[in-house]
Amino acid sequence: MKIKLQSLDGAQGADIDLSDDVFGLEPRADILHRVVTWQLEKRRGTARGTRERADVARTGKKFGRQKGGGTARHGDRRAPVFIGGGKAHGARVRDFNPSLNKKVRALGLKMALSSKAKTGKLIVMDSLVVENAKTAVLFKNFSTLDAKTALVIDGDMVEASFALAAGNLRQINVMPAAGANVYDILKADTLVLTRAAVEKLEARFNG
Repeated sequence: MKIKLQSLDGAQGADIDLSDDVFGLEPRADILHRVVTWQLEKRRGTARGTRERADVARTGKKFGRQKGGGTARHGDRRAPVFIGGGKAHGARVRDFNPSLNKKVRALGLKMALSSKAKTGKLIVMDSLVVENAKTAVLFKNFSTLDAKTALVIDGDMVEASFALAAGNLRQINVMPAAGANVYDILKADTLVLTRAAVEKLEARFNG
């Protein structure tokens, strides 16, 4: 498929060819849902469990006689009522570490890119250089894109002047091509790729 290159000021340039294997797929909601769910679960840290009666290393000897001592009939010091005893009804370990096939993850990323191209929310730019790295200049140019939020993906590294100018704009998220992921692409209203990002993403799948 072909798409016109744009500049930051909104001017259109020559056409660029995008691989149909990466940007021309028919998106499937089930694949995208699986990948997004996997991403969000991978973000969650493992919950630490507490030590219960069976986990506490204390004596199991009965410390008092059964009757006549004036205290409860405890069989050991692991009971939750004692200092150093096990926790009653404590938190259990919950490990959020799901697995997902690499082919499904790669397919999900292709479909996320294809969904932006299909809905017309994909913009390819030749360069991200911002004059004097000024936030005001970038904000003015961004207003011409008619987008509430934008995810901007560059090549190996994000253009320094653009990253500096976008630092105070919460509606713009930037990342290198290596960080491209399904959740951030779908969450953004508009996806902005540089020519270098397109080459990196296509090489990532074709390699």
